[in-house]
Amino acid sequence: MSQAIIQAIEQGQLKTNLPQLSVGDTVDIHVRIIEGAKERIQVFNGVIIKRQRSGICETITVRRIVANEGVERTFPLHSPRIAKIEVKHRGHTRRAKLYYLRERVGKKRRLRDRRRGLGHVLKDDPADTAKSEVVEAKSTATAKDKTDESQNEKPES
Repeated sequence: MSQAIIQAIEQGQLKTNLPQLSVGDTVDIHVRIIEGAKERIQVFNGVIIKRQRSGICETITVRRIVANEGVERTFPLHSPRIAKIEVKHRGHTRRAKLYYLRERVGKKRRLRDRRRGLGHVLKDDPADTAKSEVVEAKSTATAKDKTDESQNEKPES
């Protein structure tokens, strides 16, 4: 009986707008910080090295490097202090806990990119299409300029 009551209360507190997170993902976590009467948002970005528990108690540990020192911070996912979580990069791992990243330095710290199906190939983003059109227009304009310059030059005889 009491377990059902606890679950009902927890269901009301769970966040529903969380992205799909997994170990190895590079994320930006926007945290609400209260300083006196002011409230501001602080962004903590890094790699998820651990996920723990489930439900309302679920936490993730994020690791980043600041001034050649590793900083790890644990966040409760369903906390009201978390404003939003953005996934910047999906990393491919074969482990549930990435504690081995603590000893790695430099390029050895990087994780492989993970592709989920063919969604990244099939989706046509209008912003990407517009960018490619601009790049093509610039390249054709520079090619025309080069051709005009070469035609305007007269060979010295």
